[in-house]
Order: sequence, then structure tokens, then C-alpha cells
Amino acid sequence: MAGSKNTRLQEYFSVRFRRLLSGAPDGVPPWIEVIAAGDQPGLFTPDDAPWLVHAEFGTLVGGIRALLVQALHPATLAGVADHSRYKEDPLGRLAGTIRWLTVTTFGSHEAIAKEASRVNRLHERVKGEYESPRGAQAYRAADPNLLLWVHVAFMDSFLTCHQLYSAAPIPGGADAYISQWARSVEPLGLNSAPLNQTQLDATMAQFIESGQLVCNERTREVVGFIRRPPLPPVAAVVYRLLFAAAVVALRPEHRELLGLRLPPRRLVIGVTRFTLLAIRFIIGPESPIEEAGRNRLIRIGAWTG
Repeated sequence: MAGSKNTRLQEYFSVRFRRLLSGAPDGVPPWIEVIAAGDQPGLFTPDDAPWLVHAEFGTLVGGIRALLVQALHPATLAGVADHSRYKEDPLGRLAGTIRWLTVTTFGSHEAIAKEASRVNRLHERVKGEYESPRGAQAYRAADPNLLLWVHVAFMDSFLTCHQLYSAAPIPGGADAYISQWARSVEPLGLNSAPLNQTQLDATMAQFIESGQLVCNERTREVVGFIRRPPLPPVAAVVYRLLFAAAVVALRPEHRELLGLRLPPRRLVIGVTRFTLLAIRFIIGPESPIEEAGRNRLIRIGAWTG
């Protein structure tokens, strides 16, 4: 009886949690059928580093960190401000990013190609100008340099937050994650992504040394929104901790540029690890998206489990 009650509670909280992230009223992400369908393998199996990292809850912190890092590039910032409804519908924008991440991680080659096509069509419309110390500068989301910045901001964030807040070892280590996840952006037109930790660190340093990253009034406005997005009361309490965890995980040079104070590092890391484990316990250990991807691979004989 107690086990049945726990299962019902986990299902209740699981639906609410996934409803918040996906926007689906029933808590079932609309792209789960896309991941389950097809007779092809994908870029990764459950034995690969990106699959494991993206299945862990460190990504909850990594997503926030990535948004903070991306906000340092004025072209990325202009694209978000001019071509999205992030203030009016922040969860809708989040759901779009989660869709690309999960389909690319767990889906088939066909699903990934269709998802990349959807993103590329969106990128074609994202273009304009932003103000810089050198005057007005043109930007477009499909520009390889901008794609590279968005990619490394996400990759560095997911990797760092997994290392800080998740206990599961990464198969092959950081270099395996970086080199394998580089495949994800090839369908988006980026063929020059870092392939190991040394290259990732060098790329991050080059963006700073070239003067491309700035923190201005627009940056501070967006960071303020990231700090306090409109969320349900209970979610907002947890989010405040996740935001602090994201600030702790920032590279010192990015945190300094953003003007964010370092919270008590050891305390935040310990509490965040406990909280992520608690969330996993509350909603249950099973991920419908992961399960859909695993079942497809087993069905077509691409993975034995």
C-alpha cells in the first residue's frame, strides 16, 4: 500500500514537473513520440557521454548557467530580445530549447535531421543589428561565429554543472562529452566545434580576449530576468537555489563580467546536490523521454541494454 501511494505521489509530481518544462498540459512532452518513432539509431546510445550527462538533473543548473553566459555576447542578446517573447512566454522559449536538446540527444537520425531543419528555419529569420562601441553591427543567428558561441556556452555549462552537481561518472570523461556533442551542431552548419577540454578552454578564452563579450544595460536587464523569472511559488523557491548554483558554476572571468557575487561555494554545492537528488526521488527515477529512446534502440537492435 505504501509503495502504491509513493508511486501515485511520484506520478503526480512528475506530471507537474514535466508540464513546467515542456508546456504540455498532461506533462507528456509533445516530442516524445518523435524520439520513440523510426527504425534508425541516433547520434548516441545510453553508453555515450552526452546521453548520460543530458539525462542527469545537473542540466537544470546548466541551462540557467548557459543563459547567463550567452547573455555576454551582444549579438546573442539582440537575437533573443528582438526575435523571441522571452518575457511574455519564458517557459515557451525554454520548451523549444529543450525540444532540440532532447531530440538531438535521444532521437533517431531522421528525427534529428527534421529538428535541425526546424531550428535552421528559425535561425534564418533571426537577424538584425546591435549597438557596439564600434557602432551598429549586423548579426544573424546562422553566422558560424555566433553558432559557435551558443554551442560552447551550452556545452561548457552542461559539462561543468554535471561535474559539480551530479555523481554519475561521464563515460570517457570530459573530452568524450565534448567531442561527441560536437556532432550535434553539424546539422546546424557548425563544423568547427571544440573536440576536447583544451580546445574548449581556448575557445572560451578567445571570445573574451577578442573583446566580443560585454556587459551593458541590456545585459543586466536580461540577467535580472533570468534571476527572477515568473514561476509558480514552489518552483520559484527551488529556482533561487538553482540560480545560485549556476552562479557558483560560472567561470570566474564570466562571473566578473556579469558583475555577479560568488555565493558560499561549498554550501551551495552541497545543498544543490541534495536538492537535485530530492527532485529525482520526488518525481521518480524513470524518464519517459530516455525510455522512449532506449526502447527504440532495443527495438531496432542498435543497443542491447
